[in-house]
Amino acid sequence: MDERAALSVTQLNGYIKLMMDKDDFLSSVAIRGEISNFKRHTSGHLYFTLKDERSEISAIMFRSAADRLGFMPKSGMTVVVYGKVSVYEATGKYQIYVSAMTDDGIGEMYRQFLLLKAKLEAEGLFAPDRKRPLPIYPKRIGVVTSPTGAAIRDIINVTGRRFPTAELLISPALVQGVDAPASLCTALELLIAAGECDVIIIGRGGGSAEDLFAFNDEALVRAVAACPVPIISAVGHETDTTLCDYAADLRAPTPSAAAETSVPDRFALMQGLADKEDKLGGTIDRIIKAYAKQIVEFSLRLDAHSPSARLDNAGVRINNACNMLDKNMSSVLERKRLRLASAVGLLEGVNPLSVINRGYSMTLDENGKIVSSVEGVSAGDGISVRVKDGNIFARVESKTEENDVGKN
Repeated sequence: MDERAALSVTQLNGYIKLMMDKDDFLSSVAIRGEISNFKRHTSGHLYFTLKDERSEISAIMFRSAADRLGFMPKSGMTVVVYGKVSVYEATGKYQIYVSAMTDDGIGEMYRQFLLLKAKLEAEGLFAPDRKRPLPIYPKRIGVVTSPTGAAIRDIINVTGRRFPTAELLISPALVQGVDAPASLCTALELLIAAGECDVIIIGRGGGSAEDLFAFNDEALVRAVAACPVPIISAVGHETDTTLCDYAADLRAPTPSAAAETSVPDRFALMQGLADKEDKLGGTIDRIIKAYAKQIVEFSLRLDAHSPSARLDNAGVRINNACNMLDKNMSSVLERKRLRLASAVGLLEGVNPLSVINRGYSMTLDENGKIVSSVEGVSAGDGISVRVKDGNIFARVESKTEENDVGKN
């Protein structure tokens, strides 16, 4: 066994970096390739992969160099980069540190992507009017993805949390590699043949542009466009868009977002139902109060026009009239009594009996007529004299007129 002292990983990586940095060829290279997996960091640094038909190399362009670019690089673009090849000691990974870059057109893979996109778009597969709305309350959701990836776990977790009554029907498929397009088509066909799904999610949990390329396969894109139920494409990449995204009824940036879009939130539904219940209760309460008010008004109007009310009112009026009649009768009787008393007083003043009671007498002839003059009787006539305590009967012996009395 070699007894040389063992090196640490750091020492080995440092040695390799030293050797590469001393190499004149590696210190200044120009490389043509296609950009993939492009990312612009918040720091301003650019990270991407440079590839050709057979190989690839990681690349980094620091902000100081990126700020001098006259264009913004993107995945699928063919460029010529200038820089040095060195090792990043922390990981032992070698990469090219880009100091300059020129645009050399689009890469072959990206060119094929654009040609197929234009062809399918011309056929109307991506037309907005073909997009169908998703069901509001799906009973069964079909899922075409890898059975072992993070995507299926995310979909299960999200749908179980938001809408646990929805069933998941999983049709497993390869989502990466040369066999992935055919596997994805078969899995989708199985779900369609089952005829039990209200909506289907197809996708994977992200990856590089190369990893996602299976979802640009023409046969798969046509199968997605021809799916008889609404379908959601959830390839899981924010920046890269696949042709399945264009053909699907809805594109979701991640499988989790697709799951959230496919089902309603049960808590929001419960809150909505509670709000509607409160609103309905308030409406019913207002209606009941309005009807109760109408009933009271109708009762008052009915009471006002009912026979009993009219009889009661008539009775009140009769009582008032009787009271008024009694009052008027009493007043009339009092006035009559006063007038009678006055008349009685007057009659008493001229009543012969009253005069008799005061010491006078009244003489009546035989026929009972008052003798007011000597002419009314003759000698020998019987007369009666009324005094205050009785009658005196007498006969006239003689009579004397007033003139004769004066003469004597």
